[in-house]
Amino acid sequence: MKVVLDIKEDANAEALMEMIEKLDHVDIMMQVKDKRTSQFISDLSESFENIREYDKGTKKLKSAKELLNEL
Repeated sequence: MKVVLDIKEDANAEALMEMIEKLDHVDIMMQVKDKRTSQFISDLSESFENIREYDKGTKKLKSAKELLNEL
C-alpha cells in the first residue's frame, strides 16, 4: 500500500518522521521538501482524483473544445 502524507511544517513533523523511520514494515521512498515539487505532486494527485471521479460518473470533465474556448 502506498500513502502520501502532507505534513505541515512545525516541530512535530520531525518527531513524526523519526517515528515512521523506526517502523520495520514501512519504507520511506522519498521526502519532498521543495515547495515547487510539493505543489506539482499535489496538483498531479488532484488530477488523478478528478479522473477517478469521472470514471465513477460523479464528475463531468470539460472537452478539449471547451478548454480551447476558454483561452
